[in-house]
Amino acid sequence: MKTEPVAVPLIQYVLQPADPKGHVFDVTLDISGLPEAPLCVSLPAWIPGSYMIRDFARHIVEIRADDGARRISLEKLDKHRWRARPRGGRLRLRYRVYAWDLSVRGAHFDESHAFFNGTSVFLRVDGHESAPCRLRLSPPPHAGDWRVATTLARAGARLWGFGDYEARDYDELIDHPVEMGLFETAGFEAGGARHEIIVTGRHDGDLERFTRDLQGICAAQARLFEPRGGRAPVDRYLFLLTLVGDGYGGLEHRASTALIANRHDMPRHGLEAPDEGYRRLLGLASHEYFHTWNVKRIKPAAFAPYRLDAESYTRLLWVFEGFTSYYDDLMVRRAGAIDRAAYLGLVGDTLSRVLAGPGRKLQSIAESSFDAWTKFYRQDENAGNAIVSYYAKGGLVALALDLAIRDRSAGRRSLDDVMRLMWRRYGRDFETAGLGIEEDAMAGLIEEATGIDLGREIRRWAESTEDPPLADLLATHGLRLTMSPAGEDRPWLGLRAVDRDGGVGIASVTSGGPGHAAGLSAGDMLVAVDGLRISRATALDAVLARKRVGARLRIHAFRGDVLRELDIVAAASPRTKARIEAEPRPGMRAQRLLAGWLGRDGMRR
Repeated sequence: MKTEPVAVPLIQYVLQPADPKGHVFDVTLDISGLPEAPLCVSLPAWIPGSYMIRDFARHIVEIRADDGARRISLEKLDKHRWRARPRGGRLRLRYRVYAWDLSVRGAHFDESHAFFNGTSVFLRVDGHESAPCRLRLSPPPHAGDWRVATTLARAGARLWGFGDYEARDYDELIDHPVEMGLFETAGFEAGGARHEIIVTGRHDGDLERFTRDLQGICAAQARLFEPRGGRAPVDRYLFLLTLVGDGYGGLEHRASTALIANRHDMPRHGLEAPDEGYRRLLGLASHEYFHTWNVKRIKPAAFAPYRLDAESYTRLLWVFEGFTSYYDDLMVRRAGAIDRAAYLGLVGDTLSRVLAGPGRKLQSIAESSFDAWTKFYRQDENAGNAIVSYYAKGGLVALALDLAIRDRSAGRRSLDDVMRLMWRRYGRDFETAGLGIEEDAMAGLIEEATGIDLGREIRRWAESTEDPPLADLLATHGLRLTMSPAGEDRPWLGLRAVDRDGGVGIASVTSGGPGHAAGLSAGDMLVAVDGLRISRATALDAVLARKRVGARLRIHAFRGDVLRELDIVAAASPRTKARIEAEPRPGMRAQRLLAGWLGRDGMRR
């Protein structure tokens, strides 16, 4: 039987940052070669890597349709879909997008720069997602010397410029964020690919130092997944870094990442060992780069392909975000940017944060993953009591699995072998294979890669609420885990006080703590302690510093406009502060395991 070929429409976008003071992009979507039948267009409801419905279409402030000459009726079907009937095989949509979200997830435009993710600005032609897309980026009216940074393919012109770009399909179009402005650049080669750092925002840091350290991290990650060739899965990669006064976050893409960080996290000139801020920045960049393999190519079956009009549920984010959270700082260590003690300090900090949350006893990290859409990404004042982070505890579970594999195999196998198996089977040919990891596959993959059955451990540590026995596992590697009170010797009230509206507000109350027992709640405003006014959160700290465990404090607090009086009994601070350090005289086996895991002590200079 003869079948007629399906016509592929010509899909063309034009985007211009039009009004920097009003923060508006003008976008045109021109579709030709269409049949005379109703056609729907839509904007994604969420962006991959950030598991929350964000309804980007709410930022479309005006939209109209025509055929190039005459107006066409446009019907809105729901919160993010429109329908129109093309005329003469053509439909042109012109719309305006409000861009005032200074984050890695959305779109932002003012006189200083423009940034967008495709999910925020490019309408999808429903039913034609696999058609090639063309894009013209036009400069804003005040462009001057503005440049463009993106990993979208140029249509025959030089890099960094306005003009024409192209994508094989809609999925590729929206997976390459775009930065426009007067940015600073640096670059390096790693894994056979060109890497560039695009820095937007003022800073006085040492970009050369950051570039050098990042090169080592990227090379180490490429060697992890491809030990023989050390090849990255891209030819070109961008770190789009926006520096602000207060901010932190990152979002992964197939050949780039968008990062936001505090400008003071950039390394200062002459810095020896990385300080806390610089370690945080290196860890962030390492985390997002690791996603180039783990989640952008290796992904859960629920994301193969992405369905961006509604939630996509998976219980495996503890693997894709948790494993990545484990490897981010580990790769900084393997690259020699931090020493062994600094790395163990970072692990101790993560363990301390996880142990401080009562929610880890109520929710497993697999459940946290499944509920990311409604709980993890929509946290409220009770979040610490009700949920656990599949990032933080997921990273600890990855650490526990790695140490267990290394111990049981006498150092011959590790979690690295599992990552390489996942890469070969699910990631290396991701654009053609289209496969994803099934929900119950991890135990089998670990056993196949290492010969070690950790199914019981996964059920206990990831699928239920048991804490992994890190003290025992670290001991096999010659390391000692000690716990001390989180607040040192200061009494504990089990609440977090913050300066708010000229007074002291309670931001959260720990379930089962003294504040909970006394009847305090998030949102209450503290007025006085023991008859003395409290006007700042630091004043409450000063009062506690002079009290002993068991002391009874008289509290006056407003709940709404009602003044309440109550007593609270100060308790001993819980022992949740973790410290990991080397045993003074570890055995030879432990020394070999530790060296295989963290390498020799010290830093690359």
